Amino acid sequence: MASRPRGQRLLRTLLAALVAASVAVPVSGAARPAAVPAPAPADVGPLRAATPGALAARYAVNRDGIRAAGRTAADHGDRRRAAALRAMAAPARQFLSFDGRDGGRTAEVFGDLARAERIAVLVPGSDTSLDTYERFRAGALALHHELDRRTAVIAWLGYATPGTLSTEVLTPALAADAAPQLVRFVGELSKARPAARVSVLCHSYGSVVCGRAASGLSVADIVLYGSPGAGSAGVAALHTRATVWAGRGAGDWIADVPHGQIHLPFATLGLGEDPLSPAFGARVFAAGSGGHSDYLRPGTLSLENLARIASGRLPTEERRRAA
Repeated sequence: MASRPRGQRLLRTLLAALVAASVAVPVSGAARPAAVPAPAPADVGPLRAATPGALAARYAVNRDGIRAAGRTAADHGDRRRAAALRAMAAPARQFLSFDGRDGGRTAEVFGDLARAERIAVLVPGSDTSLDTYERFRAGALALHHELDRRTAVIAWLGYATPGTLSTEVLTPALAADAAPQLVRFVGELSKARPAARVSVLCHSYGSVVCGRAASGLSVADIVLYGSPGAGSAGVAALHTRATVWAGRGAGDWIADVPHGQIHLPFATLGLGEDPLSPAFGARVFAAGSGGHSDYLRPGTLSLENLARIASGRLPTEERRRAA
């Protein structure tokens, strides 16, 4: 338990950030991606089968939904969103789900899900929406290229992510709302591909989502990278049988975020203990020298080790110690 002076310092830091974010929110709010309208998507129902035919039909329905959202964005006058959606509707793209409303919800598949023996589900952090989706997609593609053909990658944008300059990013409230969605998605995926080994790779605020969902996730690995916390005091509090990994680049500013939680009458401030601390209990992997947005950059040690974990292999340094 943190000492009272440390807790008071944390409280002051978080409250100062809360005040700063509350000033920034009105400035950035007008540009929020949720302001662009989109039609309600077709009801494709739960993912029950991952056969080539069933997946092809599902991808086609969602492609039509993306095109409809693109037309609505064009009618609204948002050319940037409309162009992004036209690209997403390309015949080669594979979406298990799509909803263009409220900033967007998607689950895009990279690889052959019908034959995948391993599946890596990427959970993004703050400021991820349809307007910034290509950045998220680029990371998913880089990870997929690092893996063999027996592994599929799914970029899961299944929740309304907080803005980096917002009050929401300082609390686990959005993660609590998102966690059931992630549990449901991974549950459907596991039933559709019961023999596949599933890992969830959780970046930044996405690691708070994964922490809140952990007890309901039947996965082999939960990987926290660039993490401000997992909403808990440690691995034991996550109540999971999965192997919990944590990694942070040497140049990642997230290391300076104050760790811990303070429960106030109106909210919980803070995102839990540092996942890289020995007390947290995660298996730490080397993540190189990169910054907060560099973990899935081609050629990096972090990408190599994330791919190794998703493949069921030891990260580089772990492998060397075991040899």
